[in-house]
Amino acid sequence: MGGEPGWVTAVADALAALCLLLGGFLALSAGVGVLRFPNLLARVHAVTKPQVLGLILLLFAVALRVRSWPVVAMLALVVAFQLVTSPVAAHMVGRAAYRTGKVGPEDLDLDELPHGDDENESARGPSA
Repeated sequence: MGGEPGWVTAVADALAALCLLLGGFLALSAGVGVLRFPNLLARVHAVTKPQVLGLILLLFAVALRVRSWPVVAMLALVVAFQLVTSPVAAHMVGRAAYRTGKVGPEDLDLDELPHGDDENESARGPSA
C-alpha cells in the first residue's frame, strides 16, 4: 500500500464508499422486504437475495480499503460461505413451511411436491 500512487488510493476509496452505500441499501431493502411482503415465500426471497449481494458488496468495500492479502483471503472465504449456505437455508425454511402448512396453495404457481408423507415417497423411489 505504501508504494502505490495517490490516485490509486483515491479511486479505491471512492469505489469502497460506493460499495458500502450500495451494500447498505441492499441490506436495508432486505429488511423492508421482510416487513412489507405478504407471504412467507416472498419474505424468504427478500431476505436471501439482497442480503447476500449486500454483504458481498460490503466485504468487497472492506477488501478495497484494507488491501491486505490475508484479510482479502478471509473475506473471500466469508463470501464463499454465504454463497453456499444462504440458498440452502432459504430452501430448508421454504420446505419446512410447506410441510407444516404455512404456505397456501395460492402462494404457489406450480406445486411439484408430493402430497402425503414426503419421507415415504422419497424412500420408495420412482413408481414403475
